[in-house]
Amino acid sequence: MNIQFMKRAIELARNGMEQNEGGPFGCVIVKNGEILAEGNNRVTTDNDPTAHAEITAIRRACETIDDFQLTGCDLYTSCEPCPMCLGAIYWARPDRIFYACSRDDAADAGFDDEFIYRELDISPIERRISMKQIGRNEALVLFNEWKEKEDKFVY
Repeated sequence: MNIQFMKRAIELARNGMEQNEGGPFGCVIVKNGEILAEGNNRVTTDNDPTAHAEITAIRRACETIDDFQLTGCDLYTSCEPCPMCLGAIYWARPDRIFYACSRDDAADAGFDDEFIYRELDISPIERRISMKQIGRNEALVLFNEWKEKEDKFVY
């Protein structure tokens, strides 16, 4: 743990906010004591709802090391990751996450993800956005082929 990396994440959050690139969120990914990648929220600049600071930094870090996993890395973020970012972080598999503000702090500033947390706990047919399963048999063929694929890259 190094407070300087958190200070850099907070600085990125401030810079992005002041340049109207998105909300006040920044992220730094560190490996072996060196900054591997940085990111700030770019949702409104890029017109991309997935362009959160953590996602931006993960994409850059993975590109830098030419790998889809961040084993051996630490992730410093100015705020507790939202559900989307947390999912991406888990898929990227860094060793540790350090965060500054909590999700309650974010909610107080108008970034309330609580409804998403609640949506994850209910069945798909009860969610706010309509979800209906179709084409399962056709798509299931792919999973069966995947299970038999000998040259697959398991991740």
